[in-house]
Amino acid sequence: MKPRIFLIALLLLAAALLCGCGSDTPPAQVAATTLPVYEFTSRICQDTPVTVTRLVTEQVSCLHDYSLNVGQVRAAEAAECIVVSGAGLEDFLGDLLEGENLVDASAGIPLLCPEADHNHEEEGHHHEEDPHIWLDPENAKQMARNICTGLSEQYPQYAETMEENLTELLADLDALDAYGREQLENLSCRELITFHDGFSYFARAFDLTILEAMEEESGSEASAKELIHLVSQVESHSLPAVFTEKTGSVSAAGILSRETGCAVYALDMAMSGDSYFDAMYHNIDTIKEALK
Repeated sequence: MKPRIFLIALLLLAAALLCGCGSDTPPAQVAATTLPVYEFTSRICQDTPVTVTRLVTEQVSCLHDYSLNVGQVRAAEAAECIVVSGAGLEDFLGDLLEGENLVDASAGIPLLCPEADHNHEEEGHHHEEDPHIWLDPENAKQMARNICTGLSEQYPQYAETMEENLTELLADLDALDAYGREQLENLSCRELITFHDGFSYFARAFDLTILEAMEEESGSEASAKELIHLVSQVESHSLPAVFTEKTGSVSAAGILSRETGCAVYALDMAMSGDSYFDAMYHNIDTIKEALK
């Protein structure tokens, strides 16, 4: 074999060996829990070698009794950094939350407490502090800033690109906020009954009032007393509609509709699915249609 051809062959062999070694590298460097933090993290990591894996991919509206499967635990353990929504939402992660490389997106965000007279408290699902912070675009912007800060510390070599990505993400969140305020400015009714306890931040963001928030689950449907109270609320406030969560129960809402004639609409917790922004725009458009 000629020396030149032999040298080329050696170079090709070395390249093949390097590729083979690289294939054993875990594909995820960062793990993010739910849709909002996954989407924000992915946007911030654009145009960098940092890859992001989403841990919670199921269609869920709450994580009260959630537990990771084996594959999710392995993905979390393999990650160099875990991004969480925070505010107690991810308590199911257990010991995985004790790592040093944890980015808490809720840092610095004041938390709301559900009203004491909400019916879901009687069913044992009351949270002292509401963790569904991403449903307020202003909170979402702070979450994005927190994620960018944490990842820039973890990967300082990409900090400049991450800051540029953050600027674009914040602009999109500003546009979302402005759209919601414009579309929901002149509603004929600003009061809601929801069949999920997680919409307080959304209501506050767009100057809405939640009269009742009932967490209805299979096996713990609304009692006759609770239904009578809800019917009274719908009638006394002349509510044109009540709101379920898209993955939640519609049993009580259906009874209210039959008893009072109010319409039933589904809102999205934006915790799962394909797009945080699609879910939020859906919620704004749904509220406008229901309460116009």
